[in-house]
Amino acid sequence: MVNKVSSDSTQLPYAYYDLKFVCPASQDVKRVGLNLGEILRGDRIAGSDYSIIMGRDIDCAHLCDVEVDAAGIERSSALIRNSYVVEWILDNLPGATSYVSMDKTRKYYAAGFKLGSYENDVAYINNHVTMIIRYRPDGNNPGKNLIVAFEVYPKSVRATPGQCPKKLDNAKPLALDPAQETMTIPYSYSVYFKEDLDIKYSDRWDLYFLNSSDSNNIHWLAIINSLVIASFLTAVVAIIMLRTLSRDIQTYNQEGHGEDDKDLPEDIGGWKLVHGDVFRPPVHKGVLASLIGTGVQMFVMAFSILFIAALGLLSPSYRGGFLSIALFLFAFAGVFSGYFSSQLYKSFKGEKWLKNALRTSMLVPGILLGCVVVLNFFSWSQSSSSAIPFGTLVVLISMWLFILVPLVVLGGWLGFMRPTIESPTRIKQIPRQIPPTPWYMKLNFAIFIGGMIPFAAILIELLFILKSVWQDKTGYYYMYGFLGLTFCILMVTVVEISIVTTYFQLCAEDYNWWWRSFLVGTGSAFWIFGYSIWYYFAKLDLSGFVSGLLFFSYSLIGCVVYGLSTGTVSFLAAYFFVHRIYLAVKTD
Repeated sequence: MVNKVSSDSTQLPYAYYDLKFVCPASQDVKRVGLNLGEILRGDRIAGSDYSIIMGRDIDCAHLCDVEVDAAGIERSSALIRNSYVVEWILDNLPGATSYVSMDKTRKYYAAGFKLGSYENDVAYINNHVTMIIRYRPDGNNPGKNLIVAFEVYPKSVRATPGQCPKKLDNAKPLALDPAQETMTIPYSYSVYFKEDLDIKYSDRWDLYFLNSSDSNNIHWLAIINSLVIASFLTAVVAIIMLRTLSRDIQTYNQEGHGEDDKDLPEDIGGWKLVHGDVFRPPVHKGVLASLIGTGVQMFVMAFSILFIAALGLLSPSYRGGFLSIALFLFAFAGVFSGYFSSQLYKSFKGEKWLKNALRTSMLVPGILLGCVVVLNFFSWSQSSSSAIPFGTLVVLISMWLFILVPLVVLGGWLGFMRPTIESPTRIKQIPRQIPPTPWYMKLNFAIFIGGMIPFAAILIELLFILKSVWQDKTGYYYMYGFLGLTFCILMVTVVEISIVTTYFQLCAEDYNWWWRSFLVGTGSAFWIFGYSIWYYFAKLDLSGFVSGLLFFSYSLIGCVVYGLSTGTVSFLAAYFFVHRIYLAVKTD
């Protein structure tokens, strides 16, 4: 089966049969049904006219002749200049280009093969392919074989139309001459079957995982780096919680005090003075509740999909599975979004729970879906297969309106009906004046420092993710166990940063911690987006305005999803921390 052509130099894949310079599909060729994730990835899988019969070698067979006009010649030359590779599939295995490691002791694969080569300002199209299909006998079914590898070796061959090239080894390459009005491209292929007992059927995907042993070592270094950072923060939090806070609470409870601050002893200060204002509802409380609800939804989605992937249930053979399951988990996690949003909104003395639930379901999901729709127009303008078909857009909008929104409303109703956590201290009628804040306690500085530490904890793993998503499209990311462990360490780090910054803020007699705790948690998202900008200019070689627009737009969307998740975890950590310390003090 044929799929698409894609390149590391651009973010615009194209369906194979949409190319005017390849053999068109005959009437017998059928399109393959795709899942939602495959469609969003730009996959367009269909059958082909290549005749392959198990065990039957073909030295050379002519496939077709394609008459290409000047526009087609220029189009094919442009794709070859941008290093596009062709993706084919046989027995659910990607057609692979075979490589050997530097020490020549290990063989590995890269999915896809080159569309052509570009030398001395001349493009040469690969119009002949040699397919080597490796197999081994099926031990459970005598007489039957299992395909364990699918290798494709492309070659540019100048041949007579309607015939196979006479000599493949010494044949001259077929150059694409842009000066010609038309030219005929003959396509041919060879097929060879080879028995290979060294590759087990259960391990046939392992060759696609590049330099796995080296990657494992680097991943372990990343985990150790993250653990060191988390351990340092744990020590800081332990000192604050076990020594400073415990001593403050004991001193505060032993001293006599009244309702007014003037009744407090002179040596009582810091976070203990704001007990009458610390639970005062923040400004824009409805928006904050909605963002926290959506953040819970995204956290549930991320945790669930990583847990499923770490268990090995998301094989790379299940194309688009990660994205498909993530979208459905996001939709069905709407009930958590509505519940937590409504609970928080109710604690802010809000009464319009339905309005809050609708705002939660519309605010972030609606904006993200709108951005995807707008970006889709740019992909559509380039005739890329990454452009989402109209039917798929209808499915996405239907999932939002008929699954996500009702579940958020249901969760909102359940959350509003449940009793909320009561504030342990009484809120004063007149807000306390906040003293001047030193520069190192400013919000911008807190976001900067609070984001830098979690970013340092995930930096190495982030490199692998960016490389897999944007740079090595022919590779596969499979280190979900390491990613899940890094995710857990990240969340622990965010929790500890939130507790430390909230404690110092309250010690400065600043009781406006609601929004601040959320924004400090989102700090590492700003670092990640800044790193993405550097990555674009330093590591990538993308060509074209649309490719750059898609890179920055989808990077921004990813950072928003990440920031909402970490911001919500930070907020909830601060919320329970503040409740716990003020529950421990005695106030009138």
